[in-house]
Amino acid sequence: MANTSSGRQTGARDRDNEGRARNARPRDGLGRPLPYGADGVARQPEGVVRSPQETVAEAQELLNAGRPFHAHEVFEDAWKSGPAEERALWRGLAQLAVGLTHAARGNVTGGARLLRRGAGALEEWAASAPGRGRPYGMDLAGLTGWARQLAADVEQGGSAVDAGGRSPRLRG
Repeated sequence: MANTSSGRQTGARDRDNEGRARNARPRDGLGRPLPYGADGVARQPEGVVRSPQETVAEAQELLNAGRPFHAHEVFEDAWKSGPAEERALWRGLAQLAVGLTHAARGNVTGGARLLRRGAGALEEWAASAPGRGRPYGMDLAGLTGWARQLAADVEQGGSAVDAGGRSPRLRG
């Protein structure tokens, strides 16, 4: 089957250059697929190994820009490539970002659930060893408070939130 110029295969699943299944449709700022050929936002490259400081800085820029789905991708890279003892930290942060994504898309139930799940994961990780409350300068207590408050606000309001306007500050 032939590849199109967008990297998409005709008559089969979309594949990336390494042959892995990957949706080639453009996406909007909240990660929702758009029709082929539409203008979308640049996608985050996957599988990038960054230092923890680079991860936090890049994710914060994306969150501030109202692109929590893309920040989730950055956290996911850290979760998959980082040391085993930090995987729960990065997974919890990814859950917060995807919770904000769902809340911004208007998925009240899913957004609130993921925000609370991420907050719980961060609390559990921080409690598992002394001195884990501010890894890489991040304020985990502040982030868990932000996540729980946003979850309550989303449930109470019942509508989509502004992702950029409600984005967290990773470093307190």
